[in-house]
Amino acid sequence: MWRILPFLILSLLACSPRGPVLVERNSDAPGTLYPVFVATNRLPEAGDLGPRRDEALRLTKINVSVPAARRPGEIRIGRADTNPALTFHAESATHFSSFSQFRTSLNRELSRRPRGQREVIFYVHGFNNTFAEGVYRLAQLKHDLRLPAVGVHFSWPSSANPLGYGYDRDSILVARDALERTLRETAQAGADDIVVVAHSMGALLVMETLRQMAIADPRAPQAAVSSVVLISPDIDIDVFRAQARRIGKLPQPFIIFVSQKDRALRLSARLTGQESRLGNIEDAEDLAEFDITLLDVTGFSSGIGHFTAGTSPALIGLLGQLAEVDRAFEQDRAGRAGLVPGTVLTVQNATQVILTPAAALGR
Repeated sequence: MWRILPFLILSLLACSPRGPVLVERNSDAPGTLYPVFVATNRLPEAGDLGPRRDEALRLTKINVSVPAARRPGEIRIGRADTNPALTFHAESATHFSSFSQFRTSLNRELSRRPRGQREVIFYVHGFNNTFAEGVYRLAQLKHDLRLPAVGVHFSWPSSANPLGYGYDRDSILVARDALERTLRETAQAGADDIVVVAHSMGALLVMETLRQMAIADPRAPQAAVSSVVLISPDIDIDVFRAQARRIGKLPQPFIIFVSQKDRALRLSARLTGQESRLGNIEDAEDLAEFDITLLDVTGFSSGIGHFTAGTSPALIGLLGQLAEVDRAFEQDRAGRAGLVPGTVLTVQNATQVILTPAAALGR
C-alpha cells in the first residue's frame, strides 16, 4: 500500500488552481449571477477565510458570477490578474452581523418565488476544500443543473490540504453544532423545502448533525430537512448504518451517489484499513433496511472520479433533464422504475439505479 500512496496523493493534488473569493464589482462581463448565502466557522486569514477553526459563525451573502465561456462541471477560479469574464468571481458580498439579518435577507430572496416553490439547496463541501471552492461549487451546481432553489452553503474549516485528512475529520466534529444552528435558522427563514447536498467528508458532517438532532428530538431532522443527497460520501459503512438507525425515519428522498471508480475513496478506504466506503459500494445489499436510493454513476466517472455528479458534462446533462424523477419519488417505488433512466434494482427497502452513458444518449 505505501508504495502506491505517493502516486495517489499526487493524483489528488492535480486539481484546478486555487484562490480566494475575488470581488469584481461592476465588471464588464458579469456572467450569470447567483446569490449564495454562506455560514462558516472558518477564521479570517490573509484576506481570506482559511482552515483555522472559530467558535463564532460568520454570515454573508455572495453574488457569484458564473462565466459563460466554460464547459458544464468546470470551475475556474480567478486571480487579481485574470479576466473576470472567464472565471468564477463575486460581483458583491454582503456581511451580516447576526442570524436575524441573515434570515431577513434569505426570506427576501425566497419571497420572490411563489408559495410552494420556495426551496433551498443547502450545500456542504467535502475534504480538502478552500472557502472559495465550496462557494463556487454551489453556484456551478445551480447553474449547470438549472436548479431554481436559493443556495445556502455551510463552509466548515477544511485544511485544504490532501495530507490534512485527520485535521478535516476533527473539524467535522467541531462543526456539528454550527451546522445544526444554520439548518434551523434556514428553516425559520421561510423555506418550503430544504434539500441538503453534501459531498465527500461533508456527508459525514451532515449525518452526524442529523443524528444529534434526532437524539434531542426524534422529529427534528424531518422538520429541518426535506431531502438529502450525499455525493461520494466518505463514511464508514458501519458508521452510516449506526447513524441512520439513530436518526430513524430518513428525510425523503434520500439519495446517495456512488462510483466504483472513485480513486479518492479507494485511498480513504486503504488509509482506514477497509475495502470500501459508503460512496463506492457496489450494491445496496448492505443498506437494504433503509429507505434510500443509490445512484451508481460509475459509467460516467473519469480521472479521480470523486465528484462525478458535479463534473461529468454527460451526467450533468442527464440529471438536468430529469424533472420527472422528482415526481417519481412522490409515487410508489414501482413507479420509479419507469421514469428513472438506467437499470433499477430493489433490495428490501433500498433502490439502486445504475446510470450509464447509453441512458444519457437515449435522452
